[in-house]
Amino acid sequence: MMRTYSFLTVLLWSCMLHAVHMMPSQKRTNKHSQSERITGLSGNDGETLHRTKRGWMWNQFFLLEEYTGPDTQYVGKLHTDQDKGDGNLKYILTGDGAGSLFIIDENTGDIHAAKKLDREEKSLYVLRAKAIDRKTGRQVEPESEFIIKIHDINDNEPKFTKDMYTASIPEMSGVGTSVIQVTATDADDANYGNSAKVVYSILQGQPYFSVDPETGIIKTALPDMSRENREQYQVVIQAKDMGGQMGGLSGTTTVNITLTDVNDNPPRFPQSTYQFSSPESAPPGTPLGRIKANDPDLGENAEIEYSISNGDGSDMFDIITDKDTQEGIITVKKQLDFENKMLYTLRVEATNTHLDPRFLQLGPFKDTALVKISVEDIDEPPVFNRPSYLIEVDEDAKEGSIIGQVVAQDPDVTKNTIKYSVDRHTDLDRIFNIYSGNGSLFISKPLDREETPWHNITVIATEINNPKQSSQIPVFIRILDINDHAPEFAKYYETFVCENAKAGQLIQTVSAVDKDEPPRGHKFFFELVPEFAVHPNFSIVDNKVFIKILFTHVLC
Repeated sequence: MMRTYSFLTVLLWSCMLHAVHMMPSQKRTNKHSQSERITGLSGNDGETLHRTKRGWMWNQFFLLEEYTGPDTQYVGKLHTDQDKGDGNLKYILTGDGAGSLFIIDENTGDIHAAKKLDREEKSLYVLRAKAIDRKTGRQVEPESEFIIKIHDINDNEPKFTKDMYTASIPEMSGVGTSVIQVTATDADDANYGNSAKVVYSILQGQPYFSVDPETGIIKTALPDMSRENREQYQVVIQAKDMGGQMGGLSGTTTVNITLTDVNDNPPRFPQSTYQFSSPESAPPGTPLGRIKANDPDLGENAEIEYSISNGDGSDMFDIITDKDTQEGIITVKKQLDFENKMLYTLRVEATNTHLDPRFLQLGPFKDTALVKISVEDIDEPPVFNRPSYLIEVDEDAKEGSIIGQVVAQDPDVTKNTIKYSVDRHTDLDRIFNIYSGNGSLFISKPLDREETPWHNITVIATEINNPKQSSQIPVFIRILDINDHAPEFAKYYETFVCENAKAGQLIQTVSAVDKDEPPRGHKFFFELVPEFAVHPNFSIVDNKVFIKILFTHVLC
């Protein structure tokens, strides 16, 4: 039995306009392709001819993507030699996109791409072709599979992974220091031509930065860029495909680069000399003023410590660093005295506390300034020449007698005149008075030591021009005793004696007192009054303790 075969072919037409290509590849041989006789074909000798069945000759076809012509893009023609042109055969196309993307004319076998194709969405389509007898519904050819691969065109611009990049780098970095790497990708076919070969270039940011055309690494291009001069840079990087050649598509991104601070600037005082003043009455710890050195660096790189390096006021004043404001606060260290010294000078130093070894050659990282402090005179109260006075006066001193003098002076330079007075709350009886001009104390009333041996009074010294400025001092007045009181018997004595008392018998001991105050104690001398001495019935004898002892002598 002999089976007759014809073969189905797809004719792929190509032209420059459509840029459709057909590439040979491996033969795909139908399972029925063996040596068979073809009916209806004969040679000149009338013998039946035989031939080897030819399999499908296509394997892969290329179709241009993004076709924008006025007509549908022609793919190729499906044909079998059994097609007599009478319309009995029907061509069928199945597989990826059949009926939607790829349309076949079932009568002629012409295949068209119904829509614009995008390789980046789908780059390969697998289709199957059939030829069917319309009357019997049977295939006149075995089903054949073929591939349509979408041929890439450069229709995608490079896209960066980020629309905007942010980077930072320390100021003063050397040339060629890496900042950041930007990356762009191209959706076109990297295996076909240069459509996806991206080259980087810098559009904005020169001459400060450069970009490696192959890696996209951005580097510094200038040495010693200073943050203090400029902190922010906006760099625009372009990624262009086709190897950067003319006609390539491009995309851009922005890179915001910030120079971070390093300690490359020493502190500097804005002026060489500062003037402050302080009242001489300012207590230790009183702030007099602030000074500030400027440092254009940031954060800890701008932290400053203040100190007094020298000057004649280094013992009298101090400087404290305010960590919050980075200022130096001048304070009083010891009590000031205008009359002793009116002007002080200090040499103040401002030093960075955090140093960067890389920039020590730019130093020294410190600065000095001169601080002058004038002491203001304060109207001070008079000052007595001693803390208290002790005056001794005899109790028989006459009224008007000067008993002593107190002395006070105005410590101010003006040396205001002083007047003296006695605080009458301490001398209610007005026993003493004082000459207001020279401070001499005198007696106003008689003194009596036995009544008041001590007088404690207060003397006031007051500035005449400023009565609010006054001082007080205690004056202790001791009244010295004189012998102005006769002795007195300690008590009244009434003595009884027996009539038979013997001569020499002790009948009474008597004692005496004296209001005066002898320096070495009292010594009394006892004797009988003259009228009793005429009749010496009694006698008196002193003993060693200054007490007189009465003895009997003769009894009457």
